[in-house]
Amino acid sequence: MQVKQQTGILVPLSLVVAALATLAPFSIDTYLPSFPDIAAGLTASDAQMQLTLSLYLLASAISTLIYGPISDGFGRRRVIMVALAIYVLASIGCALAESIDQLILMRIGQGLSASAGMVIGRAMVRDVYQGPEAQRVMARVMLLFAIAPAIAPIIGGWLHDILGWHSVFLFLALVALALLLMLWLATAETLAPEMRYSVHPVAIARAYGMALRHRHYLALVFCFAMMFSGFFIYVAGAPSVIYGFLGLGVNDFWVMFVPSVAAIMLGSQVSGWLAGRLSLEKTVGLGLGLLLLASLINILQSLLLSPTPLSVVAPLALYVLGMAVSMPVINLMALDCFPHNRGMASAMQNFVQMAFTALVVGAVVPLVTVSLPWMTLTMFALSLLGVMLWMLRGRSPPEERIVIRQTE
Repeated sequence: MQVKQQTGILVPLSLVVAALATLAPFSIDTYLPSFPDIAAGLTASDAQMQLTLSLYLLASAISTLIYGPISDGFGRRRVIMVALAIYVLASIGCALAESIDQLILMRIGQGLSASAGMVIGRAMVRDVYQGPEAQRVMARVMLLFAIAPAIAPIIGGWLHDILGWHSVFLFLALVALALLLMLWLATAETLAPEMRYSVHPVAIARAYGMALRHRHYLALVFCFAMMFSGFFIYVAGAPSVIYGFLGLGVNDFWVMFVPSVAAIMLGSQVSGWLAGRLSLEKTVGLGLGLLLLASLINILQSLLLSPTPLSVVAPLALYVLGMAVSMPVINLMALDCFPHNRGMASAMQNFVQMAFTALVVGAVVPLVTVSLPWMTLTMFALSLLGVMLWMLRGRSPPEERIVIRQTE
């Protein structure tokens, strides 16, 4: 489907949503290669630098709970545009920061605004597409969402090497500005007025209360969070892997992430190809089986082999291959638990994912990046938890029990 505004410019909806999905992960990873120089320039400790990441994730997680219900009530497009405008200003603030406290504050501003695109974008897909076509579109969206954490440090490393760390945040501001212009000039509203629901606090609280009691939905949401966090152990720990375990430099992040990008592209293509050919449950089972196998191989290589790019990267690529196969389907299954409140469903899913990732980054990554075996064991534990949640998910309740009606 293509959507347009009065300008007559045409943009495929899948491209719009996929582009929006990249902003949050780009905000997380693009500045990772600049950590040492930012710390030196702002006289910041390692713990303070870690706060720029963990508080961003926490702010992003909390804000998702607001964006979803608001977009169910006021429409998708205008909510995203306001959030993008805030993000542009926060990114410029990061570039101009003269102290670590200022940087942390502006990073919180980025977090409060960056999540809107991912949360509302997923709901936009379900507003328009159904059946196998929805799975194929979601696979393309998840492709860019999963690729972004892999290519962001590469781009950040290039920018840092050529222009310094301030340019990284100016780049993020330009990306958000481009997205804002695309929405303004070439994207129409996807949520019909008759499909909008009350944004009264009581209605929102009731919706979230029902989501928290929905066993099937929660199992899907936490399954997604576990396997994504397994990947994020390596994303957030990339400086330790690249600089410490492999002894490489600031421009060598591609060694770890380019193969992962290729695996994500392949996995997303496989997931889209399987739409209509293999059941949703079997597709997820295939993806989870691959990432669990990759986690086991990863443990063995870390215990038996000296760290090399091949031994570290190959299991990681297999892991993200499985993740890319299963993620689009899990997303759709979670959204379908609440067909009349998909903004809320997407918001809760993103909140759990970001909050759990923030916990992993803030509390787990600093502990496990002391050695490669600890990182691999943590990845295995998270992937195993994801598989267990999938197996224990139960059945989704009938639709009539999960619809949250509009209140006047």
